[in-house]
Amino acid sequence: MRTVITVPVLSDAFAQLGVPLTLVNTAGPAVYVSGLPPYDPGTGELVRGDIATQTDACLRALTACLAAAGATLDDVVNVRIYAANAGFYGVINKVYARYFPDSAPTRVFVPVAGWAGEFDIEIDAVAYRE
Repeated sequence: MRTVITVPVLSDAFAQLGVPLTLVNTAGPAVYVSGLPPYDPGTGELVRGDIATQTDACLRALTACLAAAGATLDDVVNVRIYAANAGFYGVINKVYARYFPDSAPTRVFVPVAGWAGEFDIEIDAVAYRE
C-alpha cells in the first residue's frame, strides 16, 4: 500500500509550484523520493549558484525528504542525478562523496538538455527502511 509523506516546508513549496507530483511516497519498507531540484529544505526557496552549491542543496533536500519518511542517507539504495551539463560530473561527485562517504548506493548520471526551471541539477532516490 502506498503512503504519501508530507515533507515540512518542501511539500508546501512544491504544491505552490502547481507541479503534479508527490515528493515522497512509501510502499512497505521502500521510500521513493521524486526528483529534487536545488530547493532549500529550510525555506522552500530555489537555491541559485554554481553546481556545487546546487548539488549541496539537492542533497540537503533529499536528506529532509528521507527524514520525513523515517529514513536516512544510509538507507538509500539507488540515486539518479540529472545534470544540465555532463561537464559538471566531477564537481557533483565531490559534493556527493561528502553525503555518501563510505558505502555509496547504486547511481545513474544523466546529462539532460535543460529544465523548465532555473537550475542545473535534479536528484531522485529510492531508499529501503528495515
